[in-house]
Amino acid sequence: MDLETAASEMRALIKEIACALVDNVDAVSVETFSETDSTVIRLRVAPEDIGKVIGKQGRTARSLRTILSAASMKLKRRFALDIVEVDRPGGRPFVDDED
Repeated sequence: MDLETAASEMRALIKEIACALVDNVDAVSVETFSETDSTVIRLRVAPEDIGKVIGKQGRTARSLRTILSAASMKLKRRFALDIVEVDRPGGRPFVDDED
């Protein structure tokens, strides 16, 4: 499987899970950015849904990263997840990757 197909499948996986978690499904967007040895997946959600995606003590975000890590092992490509509020000034990640 080539890199573009793998990134597309991971993007679809994260979007599907995020849409199941949030109330404002229209505000969910997922982008991918390729780096030399990994791909960053940036998940954007509405400000009122950020807590649903992060979860108590970051457990939901950690679970999303675990699922992403398990799926990426099969593809032999490292993926990282950034979670961003849609209206956050500067578009800076709300939760940085923990790796």
